Amino acid sequence: MKIVIVGAGEVGSHLSETLSLANHDVTVIERDKQLAQTLHEQLDVRVITANGSSANALLNAGVKKCDFFLAMTSSDETNLVSSSLAKALGAKTTFARVHDTTFRDNSLINHQSHFGIDHLVNPEALAAVELAKCIRNPGRVAVEDFGRGQIEVQSIEIRKGSKVIGVPLKEIRLPGNIRIGLINCGTNTCVAHAESVIQEGDHVTLFGHPDSLFEAKPFFRPDSKLSKKISVTLLSGSEIAISLIRLLSNPRFKIRVIEKDIKICRDLADQHPAVTFIHGAGTSLRVLEEEEIGSSDFFVACSKDDEDNIMTCLQAFKLGAQHTMLAINRADYIEVIDKLSWTLGLELAVSPRVATANEILRYIGKKSFIELEEGNNAEKSCIIELDISSKSSITGKRIRDISWPDECVIVGQESNYNPKTPTGDDIIQAGDSIIAIISKSKIKELLKLIK
Repeated sequence: MKIVIVGAGEVGSHLSETLSLANHDVTVIERDKQLAQTLHEQLDVRVITANGSSANALLNAGVKKCDFFLAMTSSDETNLVSSSLAKALGAKTTFARVHDTTFRDNSLINHQSHFGIDHLVNPEALAAVELAKCIRNPGRVAVEDFGRGQIEVQSIEIRKGSKVIGVPLKEIRLPGNIRIGLINCGTNTCVAHAESVIQEGDHVTLFGHPDSLFEAKPFFRPDSKLSKKISVTLLSGSEIAISLIRLLSNPRFKIRVIEKDIKICRDLADQHPAVTFIHGAGTSLRVLEEEEIGSSDFFVACSKDDEDNIMTCLQAFKLGAQHTMLAINRADYIEVIDKLSWTLGLELAVSPRVATANEILRYIGKKSFIELEEGNNAEKSCIIELDISSKSSITGKRIRDISWPDECVIVGQESNYNPKTPTGDDIIQAGDSIIAIISKSKIKELLKLIK
């Protein structure tokens, strides 16, 4: 694959290294001469010292014939302009890194569509998704998540007394458009269908929004308790923290944020009235003790200072916080933190740059379909993602009106950049992506149907 990357910072350099080691043809555009020279000396990639938003620089880098264009600088404006130009000049697939919520707010204009960019990625938001997955469903068995955390896949055991035992799926009404994809009974796993009946001891694979999955637990496990609120304390009102607050907007979460900047405290308090903001230094043991951090279910250190994150997590762990997690910004800390996680009492450490790389790498080398995850019965069924072209025979039809192959369930749909778990009344449009759980023997039949 021919790949052009703009920006040789933390995210761009990590992607450059990862992709070049995978034998891709990588060209990097970096305006800073020192960064460009360092990258040239360290990696086997072509480096051009230029402004990434210059059309001439893009042409010189070969965007006309590139398969993927990745704008990964720290400037939203540069990334949007360069990605838009690259698309106009012939780049097949474009990614732009964005931070400012202005460019992700679609209430007035969809910036992604306006600039003609295929994918907008926010490293901090992606890192927040990883953190939210553990907080929203602690102890869960998750297979995968899609749509930046809006669709999650979980496996759950059917317990005695469940209301769904012995009831055909077509008669079960679950909250939040939850879909049942797989049913596992002992050594046998099958793709669910309308007449499928669930029995005690079976394991079902569920698809839906994480909050809906949580609310549905009593249907399958009557012993589940939903009454207790989960207390979450965040260090810093950073972009990761703000993204995490949005992901944990369900009333079952009680969120506190410790922020040392009084102006940030006041601004965020106005924007998020349901969240408690505490003005203070989260690195101070006295502040942590006064705020009874030890009683927190989750303590998440997500400031931009890695040293502060590490020390406050260690303090919170010693004070008794049940779960501690942090964000790592510097690349050279990741390996050390991973080795010391048990000593520090860390349950999870996430890196925005690694989360971004993982998101982008999902699309590199994309086939006509992506096999996203295989379950315990991997030789028989899998989860796949497919793009719907304008020539597809199913374009413009409701999901319920399409003659899908047997042993195939549509569990996810991304339309106009909005991911969701679809219902039978949702319409398939050109440019949509759909997620299906399907018997491997039926994949060819599904591919033929969507052509």
